[in-house]
Amino acid sequence: MSQVFEGYERQYCELSANLSKKCTAASMLDGEQRKQKLSEVKSGLDDADALIRKMDLEARSLPPSSKSMLLTKLREYKTDLNNLKADVKRISSANLNQAARDDLLESGMADAMTVAADQRGRLMMSTERLNQSSDRIRESRKVMLETEDLGVSILQDLHQQRQALLHAHNTLHGVDDNISRSKKILTNMSRRMSRNKWIIGSIIAVLVVAIILILYFKLTH
Repeated sequence: MSQVFEGYERQYCELSANLSKKCTAASMLDGEQRKQKLSEVKSGLDDADALIRKMDLEARSLPPSSKSMLLTKLREYKTDLNNLKADVKRISSANLNQAARDDLLESGMADAMTVAADQRGRLMMSTERLNQSSDRIRESRKVMLETEDLGVSILQDLHQQRQALLHAHNTLHGVDDNISRSKKILTNMSRRMSRNKWIIGSIIAVLVVAIILILYFKLTH
């Protein structure tokens, strides 16, 4: 939930409770005292209207997931404000004598206060439920962000493992090339050794034949 909206909400709830008390007090007064009290209430209603407008603007500037919940709250506050305005209008237009006012205080006013208290209670219960919903939404968003971070971490690990496998593959390919070259060198060396053996054998045979011929000529002469 928007912290700005919460700030306006707290101000409105405090102002609404204060105005409700002033309306109750004004209904018990008469003459100039009533006019003065009603003037204070009307000034407070203007401030309440301004807070409602600010909350409305703030709520509509938020994403849809948060906006719908805050607009539901806002409708409750608008209903509460309209009730306060109706109370002020009723008190302002009242032209009751002392007996009627006493009856109002004894019966009707008690009923009105009971109704107002019930409305305040329902409003606070609705606010509490919406706050709980907001907490659940924040918790779900936190879990979603943590899951997203875990997914990113896993992808990074997989990328690192892929790079390690590619490096190992390249290393093995290089080893295969070296083994192939070594095999060719050994094959060439083996061929040269075989050729050198034949050459040395031929030389030895020629020398043996030459020695035999020399000995033969010496012995015959």
